[in-house]
Amino acid sequence: MSTDTVPRAWGWPLRGGGRAAHVEAGAAFAGTTSQLCGLFPFAVSAGADVRGVPLGRHLHTAEPIGLDPAHWLRAGLVSNTGVWVQGQPGIGKSSITKRMLTGLVGFGMRAVVPGDVKGEYTPLVAALGGTVFRIGRGLHSLNPLDAGPLRAELDGATGTERTRLAETIRARRLSLVEALITIVRRADVTTTERRLLGAALDLAAHADADPLVPDVLRVLTEGPDAMRRIAACRGTSDYARTTRDLVNTLGLLCEGAIRGLFDRPSTVRADRSAPALSLDISALDDDEDDVVAAAMLCSWAWAAGVVDAAGTGARPRNVIQVQDELWRALRAAPGLVERSDRITRLGRHRGVVSFQITHSLDDLEALPTEADRAKARGLASRNAILLLGGLAESELDSLARITSLTEGERALITSWAAPPTWHTGRAHPGRGKYLIKSGQRIGLPVALTLTPTESTLYDTDRAFRRRKQHP
Repeated sequence: MSTDTVPRAWGWPLRGGGRAAHVEAGAAFAGTTSQLCGLFPFAVSAGADVRGVPLGRHLHTAEPIGLDPAHWLRAGLVSNTGVWVQGQPGIGKSSITKRMLTGLVGFGMRAVVPGDVKGEYTPLVAALGGTVFRIGRGLHSLNPLDAGPLRAELDGATGTERTRLAETIRARRLSLVEALITIVRRADVTTTERRLLGAALDLAAHADADPLVPDVLRVLTEGPDAMRRIAACRGTSDYARTTRDLVNTLGLLCEGAIRGLFDRPSTVRADRSAPALSLDISALDDDEDDVVAAAMLCSWAWAAGVVDAAGTGARPRNVIQVQDELWRALRAAPGLVERSDRITRLGRHRGVVSFQITHSLDDLEALPTEADRAKARGLASRNAILLLGGLAESELDSLARITSLTEGERALITSWAAPPTWHTGRAHPGRGKYLIKSGQRIGLPVALTLTPTESTLYDTDRAFRRRKQHP
């Protein structure tokens, strides 16, 4: 018996050893990879990184694909952690955003959802053990001059750090009040009004409490000497004429359509230990755009304070921030794009992964001025990562201003845009399908599959499922 562990060329010379009496020479064939792939697939990796939140499988190679903007930043794949999510209604933009939010919270980050217009994130935030504040008449109120979580940081700070925090709070307050005035009057504030507002804010501020809009209005109406010097007025009547428009505009914030929303002390208190926070403004969804825009801007400013506070202290935490339907706030009045960017930029730092979600870049055309439209395009193009769902061909032409798409990628995205037939009972071809783009790299097409729990938490059609419509 042979003791060879490796068989000889003709096999082992023993019974049952597979010995062959003759070994034929192999035939050599030549061909292209497109022809021979049926015999041997020559499988090549898509180059996808599986680290991060699992999003699904590659549509062509079935490889698992993960996404972690923070890891991509550390690895040098992207220059920032901004994520732009765009697609037609109903294809699952919020689903992939919620998957990312859930996964990143599991990695130890903190989720902040400011200005949830539809209340879509409320079930998820609650399931994550977070806190949801519902903003509306008879519900929670939000003081636009509230320092938020930065108040505790300011009280404990000293020296230059205290000065920095105080100036940050003041700048955010002033920017937000100017934005609210712009919404109410649909025109920008003048240089004199801006100086008057800054002085009134300083005089109304208290060391132990946050000022209210009525406090600023009271100081502005009383007109102390410092205010009169700024207005360059000769007497009481001259001062009253100079400040009349500004006083009436602030009066509308206290007595107009948004009365009771932003003229009271905040009842919102952020818990630093909560894994997720949400400001649900769905109670205002049926109000005029001015009211919704004001609520969204105040929510964004409050969230900027949460972001700043999360990055301080003994145990700083990175933050995921979601801005959905952002154009609804920006189109209310001229100049709001710049002001909203200023409000959020004051709290922006490396530890923030931001998601901005929209249906179409055509929303840009609804903005009041060309300057606003140009600045809004800049907001979109600054996001290093794009998650694209089904889109019409015309939409891809607008998208070319932000990123380049190959012909194959364009064809894939448009194929997800609409069902091919009128037959019912078939799933939308673009539901759960997305193209991940970053820079000039080839995009990663991924199919997202939800777990049963996710299907319940992420469902945005529950109102129709509860009330089935019959012809």
